[in-house]
Amino acid sequence: MKISTPTALKKFLESFGLKAKKYSSQNFLIDGNIIKKIVATADVNKDDIVLEIGPGPGALTEEMLELGAHVIAIEKDSELAKALHRFQTEDQRLTIFEDDILEFPLEEYFSNILKNSQKIKVVANLPYHITTPIIAKLLPLFSIIDTMTLMVQKEVGLRFTAAKGCKDYSSFTIFIEHYAQAKYSFTVEPTCFYPKPTVQSAVIHFKLHPMDPIENKEALFLLIRTAFTKRRKMLKSSLKEIYPSEKIERCLLELNLNPLSRPEELSKEDFVNLHKKLIS
Repeated sequence: MKISTPTALKKFLESFGLKAKKYSSQNFLIDGNIIKKIVATADVNKDDIVLEIGPGPGALTEEMLELGAHVIAIEKDSELAKALHRFQTEDQRLTIFEDDILEFPLEEYFSNILKNSQKIKVVANLPYHITTPIIAKLLPLFSIIDTMTLMVQKEVGLRFTAAKGCKDYSSFTIFIEHYAQAKYSFTVEPTCFYPKPTVQSAVIHFKLHPMDPIENKEALFLLIRTAFTKRRKMLKSSLKEIYPSEKIERCLLELNLNPLSRPEELSKEDFVNLHKKLIS
């Protein structure tokens, strides 16, 4: 019986003396159809190298191993990490690290095991309380990561994939656009988890790509973050702590943008062009 069924999960937790830890955002998938849908969205195939973050009881792990993938599982919870060894295959396609994904040296590790232009796929039901820092760490690793298929809180997923002008459009939306094409794949209801969360979830698929060369990208990201901290204000007001209001207004006019623009009215390209004007 697969671990993705409610009965199998309950038996697993009881046999190992485990309980879901609320402080670690542990909500375990108990819907086999959703498991298959996530793996299909990630396009996991035989011999793929997959990084799974926070595999928990191993519902996704089990499914991907059955497809013939090599799974690198990083699980911070020591008891859950030890329990994952029950899925080890005869040809040793499961590697388990008891570690914190935010501390793990991903680039160093995968650079040593990948061959030629080979890249990995990331598949995960992310801990919702640290979703943003994890994605911020992964996105710049386009040299080793091809795609990411991630379960996140629905309202967060809507921000990740929002279009310019929408209420969910944010500085992190634009950060993502610099490194990936993000697509909202499907919604997952609370009933698909144990314990049942109070919010809906969403699966987001990211196709990574190199960031365009930009002079002083740290200043660009500071510009975008600062603009959205006061998103209801005009840019000439919200950015005045880092650039003179008169210069901001002049640069907007030179770019044929409304000098009274607010941050949600500018695209990624608009912010890049504004940045170039402001630092020139």
